[in-house]
Amino acid sequence: MRFDVITIFPRFFDTPLDTGLLYKAREVGLITVACHDLRTWTHDRHRTVDDAPFGGGAGMVMRPEPWFEALDELAGPGSGAHVVLLAPDGARFDQRAAARLATRQRLVLCCGRYEGVDERVRTRVDEVISLGDFVLAGGETAALAVIEAVARLVPGVLGNAESATDESFSTASEGDGGLGLLEYPQYTRPASYRGLDVPEVLRSGDHGAVARWRRAQSVERTRRLRPDLLATADATDQERDRLAEGPRA
Repeated sequence: MRFDVITIFPRFFDTPLDTGLLYKAREVGLITVACHDLRTWTHDRHRTVDDAPFGGGAGMVMRPEPWFEALDELAGPGSGAHVVLLAPDGARFDQRAAARLATRQRLVLCCGRYEGVDERVRTRVDEVISLGDFVLAGGETAALAVIEAVARLVPGVLGNAESATDESFSTASEGDGGLGLLEYPQYTRPASYRGLDVPEVLRSGDHGAVARWRRAQSVERTRRLRPDLLATADATDQERDRLAEGPRA
């Protein structure tokens, strides 16, 4: 899978892309990430990408010309590129969106800055995505989050395929478009530390009992921390009845 990132700060991505899972995935050719400096498509000696907004107001707005030319080159007809603008007013990015984007062969991620991009640039994008209800200095942090979330779902990137499906938000009722339950608690050695013990069931060797415990913990944790997920999560009728009764003592 290929990611093209258009930004005025291409070096922002240097360390994250050369670290951990993204580095390994790039090294073996499972993903390709190319960061492009938007100023490449400017034509004045100052390499200007912004200007004052029509109608007045604070801040600067990114000009349309370099964006249109960049997208002409990187996402023109036949490129197979799916163009995403990262902006605060976009659709909320979640695991469902990551899974959908992971089916694409090529993503072009557009990182706005200042007061945003000229509205006409949006005629050249396929969708607008936001990380949440807050404002960042630019789209780079959001683009990096999208790259990591999507790359993890590319076949072969995770050594253990079950890791992706067991994690929070990764399972949902088939066809309902919802998000999954939160992940169950995790423990490792030592079995006892400073008076805190690993649950006995996890040390029992009974895989069925472990699976049942993890499922119950996942449902309860979701009820306690993210009850909004329960409406579309893959809980059984029995689990929903229990959740309706509230937490157990």
